[in-house]
Amino acid sequence: MTPPSADAVSATEVFKALGDPIRWSIVQQMAATDELACSTLEETLPISKPSISYHTKILSQAGLISTRKQGRNFFYTLRRDVLRGLIDDIWALAPEPRAVADSGQLEHKPTPIRRRRAAAPTRLRQAAGDEGRESEVTLLTW
Repeated sequence: MTPPSADAVSATEVFKALGDPIRWSIVQQMAATDELACSTLEETLPISKPSISYHTKILSQAGLISTRKQGRNFFYTLRRDVLRGLIDDIWALAPEPRAVADSGQLEHKPTPIRRRRAAAPTRLRQAAGDEGRESEVTLLTW
């Protein structure tokens, strides 16, 4: 078995870091501003200063935040580029939405998918009162 790549390790670290409710709250507060003072976190979070330090350390190790010290004060900045990279990685795993043909089959699949859809459009038109009018609907699927 081959060891995971550096990208996979960083993605798992980011997910672990974001999986905690306190750290998620910290990230949400950082997303609302350019730079967040540690004193703001002390006022808004229901945890002690050492616990805030612990959580910000995990976020920093995961690469989600950068820390700046000015005198005795710490300031945190959300690394949005890391979040965008993670979103891009996730999006690469899930294919783009694809249109479904009128027959109910995915257009990109070489093998047909059998679905009973012939009666549904008629029932929908009758329920909407559009018995004489045809409407086109595109169904997207992942």
